[in-house]
Amino acid sequence: MEKRETFRVWIADDHQLILDGYRLLLSFREDLEIAGESNDGVHLLESLKNHPVQLIISDLRMPGMDGFELMSTIKKSYPDTPVLVISMSDEMELIHKLFTADVEGFILKNSGKKELFDAIDDLLAGGIHYEKSIMNRLLSMHKELHQKQIQVQNVKLSPRELEVFTLILKEHTSKEIAEKLFISKQTVDTHRLNIYEKTGAETLVGLIKIGLEMGLV
Repeated sequence: MEKRETFRVWIADDHQLILDGYRLLLSFREDLEIAGESNDGVHLLESLKNHPVQLIISDLRMPGMDGFELMSTIKKSYPDTPVLVISMSDEMELIHKLFTADVEGFILKNSGKKELFDAIDDLLAGGIHYEKSIMNRLLSMHKELHQKQIQVQNVKLSPRELEVFTLILKEHTSKEIAEKLFISKQTVDTHRLNIYEKTGAETLVGLIKIGLEMGLV
């Protein structure tokens, strides 16, 4: 009988009970060998230097390092080693950052054994695995970001409107803008209305966000 390939796995979580649970679950897989475990991010990074593995399973928030910093450091240092993040957090901005940093897998801690094993199989096969509900939200987020980029690209402001917009973003009042540009306050207010209409912004906060996307701030 042909011997199956064995993959070395490093597990990391700041709760020992979780680590014990991983050990128990992974013991059902003859193709997986737990190479070691860590309770914090610093220990995980140090351990990986001397213990090459084929898969890293890690919590996101652990003592010692910011979660995103930890994952981005791992991916820079070990780009060919897939990482499966298992977390309680479903904060989409952070998950989106992980996704764009090439972290291959993400599932929630309330997932079942099948989800875990499916994720492991996908990552070891060279793929990615984000829990379905998370992936759907990621796709929606990407769609919204793409639509915003299109909106920003389609903003056509006149040179004078661009000047006024830049000064608005610097928190100048209409009176101050009028004095700086040697135009009337009424003209500034007209430009302001045109800027809101052309950008589609409804509030000053929205206008500032668009200004950021346009690189004006």
